[in-house]
Amino acid sequence: MALYDEGHTVAGWTGVAIATVGTSVAGVGVCAVSGVLIGVGLGIVGLSALVTWALHLTGWGKPPGVRPRAEWGMGVRDPHARGGHPGCLGCRLAGRGRGGEGALSVVASSVVGDGTGVEVRGAAVVGAGARADVGRGA
Repeated sequence: MALYDEGHTVAGWTGVAIATVGTSVAGVGVCAVSGVLIGVGLGIVGLSALVTWALHLTGWGKPPGVRPRAEWGMGVRDPHARGGHPGCLGCRLAGRGRGGEGALSVVASSVVGDGTGVEVRGAAVVGAGARADVGRGA
């Protein structure tokens, strides 16, 4: 069982789609030896980063770390985005960061490997406040 949903979010997929268009335009510019097309393509790639960041700040991204399975779907909006995510560079750049406050720490965990993967058992989440259930589950 994977503990992470690997960032499958509206913000992530939208950013990748826009960046793909940008790199395609830049690639055509390289083949056509056109500095204008290369510049436009690189500008589109830069735009993709800004669009992804804006979507993350509006709740369509994901915070760093583990999320409960109920929040893994693409259509699930992050209710904690407005206040900022602990440890999130994008939130700190937007002035929403909470610094080290509310950071999660896992203590007394025992990691057991069976050769097919890694299982974490007995982990306790400390200092999570309202999100104390993060990381717990089957």
